[in-house]
Amino acid sequence: MASPNINYRSLAEDDTNIFCEPEQVTAAAAATITKTDDAKSYTAAAHLENDHEHEPESEDTPHNSGIMIHIVPETGKESHHWNHIEDLDCFFSRMYNYQQKHGFRVIVMDEVFQVLEFGFVVWLLTFTTHCIKFDVLFGDARPDPNSNRTKTYISDIVIPTGACVAKFNTLTYLIIFMAAIYLGIRLLKMIYHITQYADIKRFYNKALGIEDNDLEDITWHEIQQRTRKVQSEQHMCIDKEMLTELDIYHRILRFKNYLVALMNKNLLPVRFHLPLVGEVVSLSRGMLWNIDFILFRGPGSPFQNNWQLRDEFAVRSNQTELAQRLSKLILFVALANLLLSPVIFLWQLIYFSFSYVNILRKEPSALGLRTWSNYGRLYLRHFNELEHELDARLNRAYEYADRYLNSFSSPLAAVIARNVLFLSGGVLLLILGLGIFDEHVFQVEHVLTIIAVLTVVGVVCRTMIPDENLIWCPEQLMTAILAHVHYLPTEWKQQAHTVHVRKEFSHFFQFRAGYLLSEIFSPFVTPFVLIFVFRPKAMEIVKFFRSFTVSVRGVGNVCSFAQMDVRKHGNPDWQVNNSGQMDAPGMAAEPATAQQRSLAGGKTEMSLVRFTLNNPEWQMPKEASEFIKGIREHAIDELVKAKTAPQATPAAARGNPLTHSLISFGTIGEEYCSIANSVLAADLSPEQLQLSQSLSASRGMPGVGQGFVAGSDFRQMLQQNLGEPMSSASIRQQMSTSVTPLDSMRRLRLSKAEGRIEGPKDTLLYSLYGVEPRLAKNPIGVTVADMCLSALYLHELSQQKRLARQSRIDEADELPGPSNRPPRPQAPTRQTVITSKAAESTPLLGSIRS
Repeated sequence: MASPNINYRSLAEDDTNIFCEPEQVTAAAAATITKTDDAKSYTAAAHLENDHEHEPESEDTPHNSGIMIHIVPETGKESHHWNHIEDLDCFFSRMYNYQQKHGFRVIVMDEVFQVLEFGFVVWLLTFTTHCIKFDVLFGDARPDPNSNRTKTYISDIVIPTGACVAKFNTLTYLIIFMAAIYLGIRLLKMIYHITQYADIKRFYNKALGIEDNDLEDITWHEIQQRTRKVQSEQHMCIDKEMLTELDIYHRILRFKNYLVALMNKNLLPVRFHLPLVGEVVSLSRGMLWNIDFILFRGPGSPFQNNWQLRDEFAVRSNQTELAQRLSKLILFVALANLLLSPVIFLWQLIYFSFSYVNILRKEPSALGLRTWSNYGRLYLRHFNELEHELDARLNRAYEYADRYLNSFSSPLAAVIARNVLFLSGGVLLLILGLGIFDEHVFQVEHVLTIIAVLTVVGVVCRTMIPDENLIWCPEQLMTAILAHVHYLPTEWKQQAHTVHVRKEFSHFFQFRAGYLLSEIFSPFVTPFVLIFVFRPKAMEIVKFFRSFTVSVRGVGNVCSFAQMDVRKHGNPDWQVNNSGQMDAPGMAAEPATAQQRSLAGGKTEMSLVRFTLNNPEWQMPKEASEFIKGIREHAIDELVKAKTAPQATPAAARGNPLTHSLISFGTIGEEYCSIANSVLAADLSPEQLQLSQSLSASRGMPGVGQGFVAGSDFRQMLQQNLGEPMSSASIRQQMSTSVTPLDSMRRLRLSKAEGRIEGPKDTLLYSLYGVEPRLAKNPIGVTVADMCLSALYLHELSQQKRLARQSRIDEADELPGPSNRPPRPQAPTRQTVITSKAAESTPLLGSIRS
């Protein structure tokens, strides 16, 4: 939505001015001071089905009104242009796109060609319909009846322009008129975008000191740090002295974070039933566009502009009226989609056909390749994760996901495919052989069509025949997938070999042919899904926005889950306190409220870990810092226990979450195995022993020994799971010469890299092993490896906690009488089992390990 039509630049005529946020401007704001009112906030404390009133809460918002005067330092004429940017959301989004799309020239050419593509499609369809003599083209008529020549020229089949235009009918003129209007709108939009990106170019060149030629050699992390420096000098956002990394992410991903939370709360229309088909899992781009229009950008949506939720959402008594209004909006958008569905379908069909015709002509097997679906990309996305960060993470899991799904095959389908392939190959060989003998064979009617169909049949059959050299290891492949994607349903654990898990995972990672078909036919499906699946959830969506929206000073309204507050929204199964116990630091005592405010599968916790790794300069809140510190201390303590315990047997190792995670981490690949083996076989440092002793003392437990007491059983465990353990000297020698776990990251463009080039120095791997030459040589690869190990470790901790809790419940249920059972507390703790109603309303996200 456009910002209010207010000329803020007119306020900047002098070197000293006072500015105000667009949503707070009044008639009196033209004066030299502005009064900052308390921003309205929406509590994130309640569940969608909680009916009691909520106390308003504010995130980083002052509770008292006050006078706020900003003194803008004297700057040059060029830099003064960026004092108080009206819409920082759009500005930062364009900044990000500018860097990811490699500069102004690329963006301009892309905008121009998008307009030319539409014009070309309109011209081609008109020309094909009215300006070709099809009877001459197909050989039904002679090019020139007065001539004996048999050769046909292009001029013989093309109707002259004047005669072609004379054949236009009313429908043709109407279509051309509508296309001209749309083309004019696209031209104006193109000019607007080019002018906006010209301003971004000046910002990069003048304010950031980055030329377009340097964009390939600079990361988004570096651009973000330079932007924060510009903010401190010029006050692009005048409501805050300094912008944090999280503020910038909030601006760019404000609505995307809401979609991630809505997906986690099962409020998006992803699963629906079709007659004669059954359950279908799909989320097309058209559906995403409609949801974005309904909830965020369209007239009547809950957001009145890019940064502020409508005021009426703060009042609980308005819920029914707001739900009815949202329901009517969904119905109106669905009916508009239904009315335009033939036109949208035709355009999608033409667009995808033109886009893939050359690819399919040269490589028909491209339809047999797989791609991450829109549903999978949104399901697996972290909070505050930019597009290039998500792409890099999913691309690393691509090979393992492809191998996993290809390892499944149906014996019956394989037998049928082999025989169909044999028959189609025989017919194709006969046609090609006859064509080689006499080329006139290819001129026979429909021969080329038959060849094309037989080729496609062969491609489909080959995809159904399993690879004879394939090794069956689904659990290990699923472990590698989990290490990179970080979220998989909990019930998949130790079930990776089943057809059910394979079918569910295929919804995340679908065939490209299925993706294209779902996109092409989505115009006919989307209206009905909006009406019958999305519209009934209007009340729940209204409650969601009211309950899980907070106001952040200098940013506006954001999804409270995107704050990554493990104290408010942390899952009790994923918490580690400073004493090394799985617990929720600072959590409330009411289990229902705690469960309603949290997200399953560790979405909040995993998002926090990833964000801290990619943005190590971020000054995280105290609760987040304690959570990150608790994970590393707990891991060091378990490592010391694994190495100093005399009974370091394989069975004991399986009971140690860190050892188990390192072994699973080592099964991903040879490089990961080298790191895991090095961590497990290296000597303990005095700092690690001291930390373990202090944690044991705080828990009232005996401390560990002072030496490395890994006996033959522990080394045998290493040899069985990760290969022969090496001596410390061998480890250091290999580290200084071998390739790092993810040296392939160096082959990626720096603009696509995640985080800063130097990498964080306080990662889990550094905590477990220390700084070594090989780790320091490729910090980006270490960041990726550290996130993989952290994901496996957190999943293992949460899984062990769930199992221990379930074991206590089972033991209590097995007691002979109610008098012998432990009394149920009136106010249970957060470790209480999720009620069946909450379990049904919350999607179970989790992990799976080998």
